[in-house]
Amino acid sequence: MDFGANRIVPDLSRITERDKLKARIGDEPHWQRLRQGCYVGFRPSKKGKRGTWFARVYNADTKRNSRKALGDYGKLEGHDVFKQAKADAELWADTVESGGERASDMVTVKDACEAYAKEKPCPIQDGILRRHVYSDPIAKVKLDKLRRHHLRSWRKRLEQAPALVTRNKKGAKLWKERAKSTVNRDMVPLRAALGQVLKPGAPNTDAAWQEALRPFKGADKRRELYLDKEERKRLIDAVRDDARPFVQGLCMLPLRPGALAELKARDFDKRTRTLTIGKDKNGNPRQITVPPVIADFFAAQVKDKLPATPIFARASGDVWNKDAWKYPIKEAVNGAGLPGAVSAYTLRHCVLTDLIRAGLPILTVAQLSGTSVAMIEKHYGHLVRDDAEEALASIAI
Repeated sequence: MDFGANRIVPDLSRITERDKLKARIGDEPHWQRLRQGCYVGFRPSKKGKRGTWFARVYNADTKRNSRKALGDYGKLEGHDVFKQAKADAELWADTVESGGERASDMVTVKDACEAYAKEKPCPIQDGILRRHVYSDPIAKVKLDKLRRHHLRSWRKRLEQAPALVTRNKKGAKLWKERAKSTVNRDMVPLRAALGQVLKPGAPNTDAAWQEALRPFKGADKRRELYLDKEERKRLIDAVRDDARPFVQGLCMLPLRPGALAELKARDFDKRTRTLTIGKDKNGNPRQITVPPVIADFFAAQVKDKLPATPIFARASGDVWNKDAWKYPIKEAVNGAGLPGAVSAYTLRHCVLTDLIRAGLPILTVAQLSGTSVAMIEKHYGHLVRDDAEEALASIAI
């Protein structure tokens, strides 16, 4: 549709010009350009009323113009009418350009986070938002009023909050200073939620809310602790009976502990030797084919279990979680005489290291583990370089 060719464009900010405007065929509004791709429009009333204001924006995703009725601003008078219509049109354009229209009930930071958590559910993410956002003053800040200083204050509170290490059976809690890598991790859900509904502000201004949530550089260090196969066997032998299958599974596959714990009996197909990983950090289900020796292990675990039953369950029948698996692993680590820093994630790191050392392509390792090639290269690329150096040395004349 032609919105403005061969027409005199009115200045809608001038009351006298608006009063002279006549209704168009098809009730098409009179449009005024505010910036590239963003327009405010006014449609005069045929009955002598105030008329209706509109916003129009070009949506790069759909490659079409989107329109929204703004109303007649009946409570405003004079130049305040255009001023408010202009502000509302620009705000709506910002929302469309940054990924989609904000829901009418999305007012506060908490609203944005709850909407994001509903769209992309994740237990770890939900816990972070519950502990560090919903119970914090930042939760009540209106999105339209959110500024960099709000998030700087929130980040300072996050950095100063001690991190829970563990609790003993009597309920006493142990804390430690929050590491930079932990701060980086805990900022991710809030940054992602705000990025869905807010356009980044101009750099080095208080409107640049995103600048306060930049991660610390170099905080995520490469895991160095490694257990060879014999040490892992000692760990498996030392762990208590109900946790042994779960720990053995961690030593067989490069899965995150949470993803392994969420596996159900229906996720393993004995005929095709395929395992469906449905709940993981990236949120996208994937299938992996396992060799016969691992397939036999999983077949034994799912034997006589109903489809919805966890493959690996605690003695109580409940699913394993980080607060449950760390105790038996810690006890087994001590019993096997292994380094005290060994954890469930250490076992994943060991499997990934072995796969890289075995010469498996980085892309394949990334697909098996449910992470990106970039992350594998960042944390395990040195192994490939070391192997390449040894290979070159072996052919030197």
